[in-house]
Amino acid sequence: MKISILGINDDRYKRPLTLIADLFFEETELVLGEDASSDLEINFAIQETDSLFFVNGKLFEQSSSLEMELVPSESEKDNFRRKKQAISNVYLTLLQEYTGMIQKWGILTGIRPTKLLHSKLQQGISREKAHQQLREDYLITDEKISLMQQIVDRQLQVVPDLYNLQEEVSIYIGIPFCPTKCAYCTFPAYAINGKQGKVDSFLGGLHYEIESIGAWLKEKGIKITTVYYGGGTPTSITAEEMDMLYERMYNSFPDMKQVREVTVEAGRPDTITPKKLEVLKKWNIDRISINPQSYTQETLKAIGRHHTVEETIEKFHLAREMGMNNINMDLIIGLPNEGVPEFTNTLEETEKLMPESLTVHTLSFKRASEMTQNKQRYKVADRQEIGQMMSMATEWTSSHNYVPYYLYRQKNILGNLENVGYALPDQDSIYNIMIMEEKQTIIGLGCGAASKFIHPVTGKITHFANPKDPKSYNEGFEHYTREKIRILEELFFGAGYQIVNKK
Repeated sequence: MKISILGINDDRYKRPLTLIADLFFEETELVLGEDASSDLEINFAIQETDSLFFVNGKLFEQSSSLEMELVPSESEKDNFRRKKQAISNVYLTLLQEYTGMIQKWGILTGIRPTKLLHSKLQQGISREKAHQQLREDYLITDEKISLMQQIVDRQLQVVPDLYNLQEEVSIYIGIPFCPTKCAYCTFPAYAINGKQGKVDSFLGGLHYEIESIGAWLKEKGIKITTVYYGGGTPTSITAEEMDMLYERMYNSFPDMKQVREVTVEAGRPDTITPKKLEVLKKWNIDRISINPQSYTQETLKAIGRHHTVEETIEKFHLAREMGMNNINMDLIIGLPNEGVPEFTNTLEETEKLMPESLTVHTLSFKRASEMTQNKQRYKVADRQEIGQMMSMATEWTSSHNYVPYYLYRQKNILGNLENVGYALPDQDSIYNIMIMEEKQTIIGLGCGAASKFIHPVTGKITHFANPKDPKSYNEGFEHYTREKIRILEELFFGAGYQIVNKK
């Protein structure tokens, strides 16, 4: 779909307008100005004063307009945000009328909707006023606002001091190996078979990072809130390697007994063994993930997962028998050749196991994944059926006492929906809340691990990522560790932070 935008010449509007168009059409191309080859032409008329910004848009016979207040005393950046919001609202309204498709998330295309609501409530805005602003400024439907509020309430119940954890950190540890690479995956994940040399070198670098960052945290008296092992599949390495890794963690990190939660993704059932579960129990780790994704064998084969449905069930029972008391399971809506019947079966199988938490993902066509690069090979359900399956998940979780506690969205997500984490009472993942709401620094260690440094006073976010491939990581882990410590020094002990806190 090629769309011409008339009346707007500022290139800064091109990306947000393209993202909104992508909610309605596949492979959108947007042009600022006339283009005879365009499929659609949208004409904007804009009037602006020091205090008002008025925009009118026309698409064929449809017309929409909006007036937005500007604040002369505020920065150009803040007022541009208001102008972008006004144009986006008009644009979305026109496309909804033209296509008959209602976007329940309105103009929001970002990953973290609940962060927006948290911010408003933290500013002292009443719940009713915040909801009104979400409705009017972003065109979010009441259904999604209600979901956002339910999640925010649950998060503040689980982490009452969520807004006051900026002087602590969480740790993400990335293990970049898996038995095989899934077709939809873009995470750092390398098939582990035949790679023992790379695994040994990687683990040496990871031990160095853990020891160095741990020493700095101890020296500075900074506490750790949560630790999360992701990847890849952290249980791809051997039981002996896991044991040594957790020992290094306990010896290096400060006050491990005070850490609120340690999670290890054991997502691939084919990596779970009694010896590995014994190691987890030895180090008091009982929060793990065992991820079926689907309970249809043909689907697992199509997406490159080499375990069987029976193996998922067997490993779940094994983990339970060996004392794993907090098991998460991931399900994916919209996998190839799956519709309502297959998802009904997945929910029925989940009911037999009743994990403590459940994350329901909607398939996203990530640019670098094998599935995206070969879309013609993977037939997925249409928007209506995807929505029906999400409604089934919502009803099923509610009827089984699961409550939504975190949410995130992705680009190119089927049906413009969302991924939602549900948990039984007192079984929520604190790390998932911390990573989504961005209230504290998360230090990434290991291959492909991304650090998110959040200034304790201003909230400004700085990103820093380790290399994604083991070879580059093995060659440079000392440098990347030094860089993280340098950023942490500036973040927690720089002049701006000290001045503010001395007042």
